[in-house]
Amino acid sequence: ESCVVRFPVSGQTSGAEPDRCVGMANEHYLELKENPVQFEHASSVNNVFFDEANKQVFAVRSGGATGVVVKGPDDKSSVAFRMDDKGEVKCIKFSIGNKILAVQRTSKSVDFINFIPDYPHMEFTQECKTKNANVLGFCWTSWNEIVFITDQGVEFYQVFPDKRSLKLQKSQNINVNWYQYCPETAVLLLSTTVQGNVLQPLAFRNGTISKMSKFEIELPVIPKPAKLSLSERDVAIATIYGQLYVMYLKHHSRTPNSPGAEVVLYHLPREGPCKKSHVLKLNTTGKFALNIVDNLVVVHHQSSQTSLIFDIKLKEPDCAINTHQPVLPARSIHPYRVSLSGPVVVPSQPPVPCQLYSSSWSVFQPDIIISASEGYLWYLQVKLAPMVHLLEDKGKLMDFLLRRRDCKLVILSVCSQILGGHEEAGLPVVATVFDKLNQVYKDYLEADQSYTAAMESGPSRGSTAQKRPVRTQAVIDQSDMYTHVLSAFTERKDVSHKFIIAVLMEYIRSLNQNQITVQHYLYELVIKTLVQHNLFYMLHQFLQYHVLSDSKPLACLLLSLESTYPPAHQLSLDMLKRLSTANDEIVEVLLSKQQVLGALRFIRSVGGHDSVSARKFLDAARQTGDQMLFYTVFRSFQQRNQRLRGNPAFNPGEHCEEHVVHFQQLFGEQALMKPSTV
Repeated sequence: ESCVVRFPVSGQTSGAEPDRCVGMANEHYLELKENPVQFEHASSVNNVFFDEANKQVFAVRSGGATGVVVKGPDDKSSVAFRMDDKGEVKCIKFSIGNKILAVQRTSKSVDFINFIPDYPHMEFTQECKTKNANVLGFCWTSWNEIVFITDQGVEFYQVFPDKRSLKLQKSQNINVNWYQYCPETAVLLLSTTVQGNVLQPLAFRNGTISKMSKFEIELPVIPKPAKLSLSERDVAIATIYGQLYVMYLKHHSRTPNSPGAEVVLYHLPREGPCKKSHVLKLNTTGKFALNIVDNLVVVHHQSSQTSLIFDIKLKEPDCAINTHQPVLPARSIHPYRVSLSGPVVVPSQPPVPCQLYSSSWSVFQPDIIISASEGYLWYLQVKLAPMVHLLEDKGKLMDFLLRRRDCKLVILSVCSQILGGHEEAGLPVVATVFDKLNQVYKDYLEADQSYTAAMESGPSRGSTAQKRPVRTQAVIDQSDMYTHVLSAFTERKDVSHKFIIAVLMEYIRSLNQNQITVQHYLYELVIKTLVQHNLFYMLHQFLQYHVLSDSKPLACLLLSLESTYPPAHQLSLDMLKRLSTANDEIVEVLLSKQQVLGALRFIRSVGGHDSVSARKFLDAARQTGDQMLFYTVFRSFQQRNQRLRGNPAFNPGEHCEEHVVHFQQLFGEQALMKPSTV
């Protein structure tokens, strides 16, 4: 049945851990996550069921009379209870939030038990309404809505736990061979017709059922006479990159010239026809199972004990648009060890390798693997680091990594690696990688800006509320590149300075090409690298031709280089002048460098002398400790006061009293200008 999986009986183990010390560990790009859900393994007295909606494993002992233990992905959702043994359990599931338990024991009805506090705990039963129909299974679509799937159609009920009754909301008559349900999208897939290859999807939303477009799966061979030819084992329904797909495992006849098996993806939109959209080439035959991990289609191959991964967004250059080869060579899941425990636990007993790709494994969407014979539920996960060495084409690798969830650190490490490579061949590759990173960076910045603009302008009529764009790990900004890649790269002694500068300029070129404002610290890195290698002529050219964009921090940096490279002073002033708003900044910069007379000359040249703060200049002059400089500056402002007000004295509002006292102490009161002397 598709609502549950019954497992064969074998083995007895408990306690589990990944095997971290196996050779070629850097080759395994798939692994079972640590801390699996553990449950009592399947046996003659213990039946195991799995509910795909709540991701819960049910261990049912003796029909529930000696206990039912329910374990979910986290311990908070573990539940244990007893129920009367009223016959063999075929299917058992909680509604969302563990509110109501539904149990199917016969092909005609489903039993219900309330788990809501203060509600009656007695069982109540609902028989299917369709005459002579057999219930294939059921799915909860909300905490109190349930759909029965029969061989003659579907019956959609609302459950009233307080009244211990159900009300039929809607029913559809259609011959059904088997069904599959996708809980994330609340879409039910029904296999119809004699061959079973016409699929009818139904969508459940807000207490309603809507028919989606039915479609036909292309069978490799049409049987004569017609018989059921499409097995539910060869079909899975899952969400990839936010879109719903039906995945069909297409086996080919075993003849010498026959192609290997394929996975055919049918895109299932909410509205409009379902279309065959992708074909994944497996290049082999045998038994397969499918998972979806991080938007990758993972195909497990039992006989070779390896898995393949496919990314439907990676376009193959040599193939038709929708045909895909595996992204990487086939590899097995990372070895995993489990601790054996018989009737007596022996603490010193070493863990033994778990049998991967076992025939008793059951695979569920999107990323679940269950071994009922061992009593484990694992989540499958992708490891990105090993993939870096398996995918030669760095442009393709970057496309692949940018679509993965936890990609930032791996992408930054790839950037560091390609910068340590061969210089001549390296620059075009480096440019490609930078452009791919900055395209994602630009898309995020634009989305964020449009969101901010929409928020500032307020909601417009008829427009839907905009969501703030999510900053994924694929957004690698300038500070990430500077901190984790470029600053360390410029320190390397084993790489020529020409290549270092070329890489920095390539990154700046890529930012400019994507219309991203370059942060000053990247320009500073270029300037420091040029100065470090005495490439002043290049620095001069970069500034002259505005390769390095003007900014105040950059001008300050140039000013600080004056002792190493005297023309830097004038280059700095020129830059600050070009930033026409920066007159105050120029004064601040010059004063901070104790170039008080330079600041005075500059402020006169731009006509700002009459309005500047005398105190600021006198403070700076006094801090230099140069008495004659202080005298010159003090006299300059006395002359300004005389010219503007007919009196050389400072106004109280200028707060220069302490400087007047200091001047008198140094040069005597007679040195002060008198109004009559002018």
